[in-house]
Amino acid sequence: MEEQTEVVLAMDEQMASSAGAVAGGVMFVYFAILILMIIALWKVFSKAGQPGWAAIIPIFNTYIMLKVAGKPGWWLILFFIPVVNLVIAIITIFAVATRFGKGVGFGLGLLFLPFIFLPILGFGSARYSPAPPALA
Repeated sequence: MEEQTEVVLAMDEQMASSAGAVAGGVMFVYFAILILMIIALWKVFSKAGQPGWAAIIPIFNTYIMLKVAGKPGWWLILFFIPVVNLVIAIITIFAVATRFGKGVGFGLGLLFLPFIFLPILGFGSARYSPAPPALA
């Protein structure tokens, strides 16, 4: 009976160390994506003629994103209203895509896969246009 207890305890230690290794790996990937997103947002702001450091200031970065999108600053208040904030965020994302000369598909990419499309916007060749492009 004592031998079985030792085997079970050894297995628990192995499982705990494995879980710790997995958690450490997940945290590493999370922080790598976080740093990538901050750098990409910094580049997007810089391309739009806004201060890049605004990317690291909570709430202020949303205000700057509204300016990049060409939306009024008072829309920031709408981000504090549940459900309305989702609608305003979607409108803002598509407006940012439009200001950089991108279409609806890219806007959907920014909405659903921002960790891929925001770096494309920041590091790619897209140029910011203060006024939305004219329809042909």
